[in-house]
This record gives sequence, C-alpha cells and structure tokens, in this order.
Amino acid sequence: MDLPRTDIYLDGAWAAPSCGQTIAVHNPATEEVLASVPAGTAADVDRAVTAARAAFPGWADTTPAQRSATLDRLHTALAARAAIAAETVALELGTPLKVATRVQVGLPLTVLRSYVELAARPPAEETIGNSLVVREPVGVVGAITPWNYPLHQVMAKLAPALAAGCTVVLKPSELTPLTAYLLFDAIHEAGFPPGVVNLVPGTGVEVGEAIAAHPDVDMVSFTGSTATGRRISHLAADRIARVALELGGKSANVILDDADLPTAVKVGVGNAFLNSGQTCTAWTRMVVHRDRYDEALNLVAKAADGYRTGDPFTPDTRLGPLVSAAQRDRVTGHVTRALTDGGRLIAGGPDAVLPERGWFVAPTVIADVDPGSALAQEEVFGPVLAVIPVDDDEAAVAVANDSRYGLAGAVWSADEQRAVRVARRIRTGAVDINGAPFNPLAPFGGYKQSGLGRELGRYGLDEFLQTKAIQR
Repeated sequence: MDLPRTDIYLDGAWAAPSCGQTIAVHNPATEEVLASVPAGTAADVDRAVTAARAAFPGWADTTPAQRSATLDRLHTALAARAAIAAETVALELGTPLKVATRVQVGLPLTVLRSYVELAARPPAEETIGNSLVVREPVGVVGAITPWNYPLHQVMAKLAPALAAGCTVVLKPSELTPLTAYLLFDAIHEAGFPPGVVNLVPGTGVEVGEAIAAHPDVDMVSFTGSTATGRRISHLAADRIARVALELGGKSANVILDDADLPTAVKVGVGNAFLNSGQTCTAWTRMVVHRDRYDEALNLVAKAADGYRTGDPFTPDTRLGPLVSAAQRDRVTGHVTRALTDGGRLIAGGPDAVLPERGWFVAPTVIADVDPGSALAQEEVFGPVLAVIPVDDDEAAVAVANDSRYGLAGAVWSADEQRAVRVARRIRTGAVDINGAPFNPLAPFGGYKQSGLGRELGRYGLDEFLQTKAIQR
C-alpha cells in the first residue's frame, strides 16, 4: 500500500501533524508492527475543525445532485480499492480475508451506494398552516469510530453526514487506522471541496476528547464502548451539542421449542463468532427451550469445532485473532471467570490448542450459564458463546430483556406469528426472525445503554439534519 501514514488530512490535502509522535499499528496474527501513524493532538483537531467550519457553508449550499455525484465518485474510487481494502482489514484487524471482502468492505460499499441515492432525494419540505418546515444540515460533525469494523463504521457516519450537507472531522481507532488512510486516498481522488472531510488519527484521550469538547463541533457521532460513550456525552452536553451513540450489546438468540434447531444453532454460532466475536450485535447469549437443550448443545459443540483458528489469509481460516493482546487477555479472563462461576465448558476454553504467535482465543461455548452471571451480562467482545436454558416463551423474553443493553437479537420458530410476538417484546433496536438477512437500509441502533439515535438508510440521514419552521 503506497499511502501516506505520516500525515493527517486537512483542508483537502495531506498535511504534517503538529508533533512528531506516532502510534504503532500491529498485525494481530503475527504481533509484528505493520506501520505507524501520527499521534494527533488537540491542536490538530482544532486545525481540522477550523477547516470543516470554513467549508460548511459552501458544502451545505451545494445541490442534492452535486452531493450525490461527489459521493458517487467516492464509491467508484473506493470500489476500485476493494481488494486492497479487504487485505488491509485482514492485516490490521485479523478478519479472515473472505469475511473481510464480503462484510468489512462489501457492506460499506453498499451503504455508500444507498447514500448516493438518498443524497439525490432529500426530505421533502412540508407546509403546516402558515409554516414552511425545512430540513437543514446540522453543521460540523465529529465522527469517532471503533476498530472492529474500520471501514463500515466510518461509512455509516461519513456517508449520511456528507449526504445531508455536513462537513466532517474523523478520528478512526488507533488500533486499525490504516483502512481510514486508504479511504481518504479515495476521498482525495473523488474531489471533495477542501475542508469537507478531514482525518486526525490519535488516541481517544487526546483526539477523541478534543473533538467531543470542541466548541465548533455541532454534533458528535460515536461508536464504541458504553463507558466511552458516557464520557463523550458529558463532554458534548457541557456545550449542548447533539450526540449520536452506537454502543455495546449483549444480544440474545432466542430458540423456541418448535424451531428448526440445526439451522438456528448453525446460524447462531456463526453470528456469535463473526469477526472473532468482535461485533456489537453478536448473539452472544443462546437462549434455548429446555426440551431442546441437550440436542442444541450437541449441535453447538459440533458447529464450534468447525471454526478453524489461524492466519486470516489462509482460505480455510474461519476465526482470526483478536485485535490486541489486551483484548485477548480480557476475553480469556471472562472465560476463566465463567467456568469458576459454574459454567460448563462445551467447546474451546483455556486449554485449547492455538497458534504459537498472535492474539488468538479459541471458539468457546459455555453451557448452563446463569442469566445473572458476568458472562451473561457483560459484553465480552470475543468468540465466546453462553448457552442458557429456559422453560417457555415468557422466560425466554425475560432472559433476553435481563440486560442493560438493547441493541439486537434473534428469534427462531416454525410459527412466524409467534416469533413476531416474541420479537415485539424484546427491548432491542433490531430483532432477526429465522435468520433474516441484515438490511443496510433499515434503521440501526439501540435501546437502553446501547446508545442514542439511529444509523443507516433514511433514519441515519435524519440524524444529521436540523428541522426549521419558516412562518409566512
């Protein structure tokens, strides 16, 4: 990859950062250093916000057709880099290349394409009595994104913000920033006006907090942990800035007694282990009717054994490493505690054979998990599945809702109406029935401590718009 990694992107050009400190980016499969990126500072954030503020009036005044055309050029430039983008994600995050190609790159390209179309069709103005109700861009957006989906999570913020007419300052995760550099190479090629999109890599403590607290940032859009989201909220609240938060999850996969059990288990295990379990929507609690529990455990163990752990570039690898040594240690700590708490190991665990190098955790399944235990309540963010037996639909709903999170979930039943009734009672932002596919045009976001606001599709665009009434 012949990309600048020593500069930040300001006002339409690569520019030198304000200090010479850098952050090393590691390959989690080998533990080797891949590259270094600038450790941005509050001064760099101020330069970026100044550029975005200056560019905002002009970008906000462009026509919907012009914004759509610019986003279309970005789609073309990024699609031409799809293969190298997938390789970059596989290198800096460890996602198996096949999954990186399909999900880590394919999905954000689909999301970007949707905003090419939505940008051309802005919300219609509305007349209410003597008032003309119009929608206007919110202003300068500070986007702070996580490491687990380093292109998709950026695109879910960047595309709607730009489609709405906002300008953006982006801070990608310091663990996986190389994908953002690749994206900004495409942004530069697409020809956005100077200052419309800006990149400042760095730590959350330095760059993230500077963005959230900056007086000229009109909105902060953050994806990450609930604890950090709480901090972002406080910083933005001090100046009454708008905040959108996509935070943690502890999703339940509810398998009713009449479900197609082999399919429900196979899809459920795949969902829980996707991206090595480093997915906020992962169905990490499998809630199974007691009459099918033993059968389900046999199927779960067999499915988990099919997940080969290893080099992300090896074709038969299904489970890559975790992003860092710290994340690996955190996940293994959860497993050890769960077994101490009385969980029964079905697959994987601390003694599983793993590659000699790299930050790997074996695909792990723990049965007989107490719904109130740490494993059932805490977001592990690794390839660890908790299996919980229940006696009926009422108990299944109670377990699913026994969480401070409310992001996603699933229900399986041969009776779709029964499944819908259960899904309606689960307090989460999304529920999939019988393995229905993810819809990138539908609103995405959570209840409770899983966040505020929605991303994707028209609902995602609305987050970046203000509503004005003009009386005539």
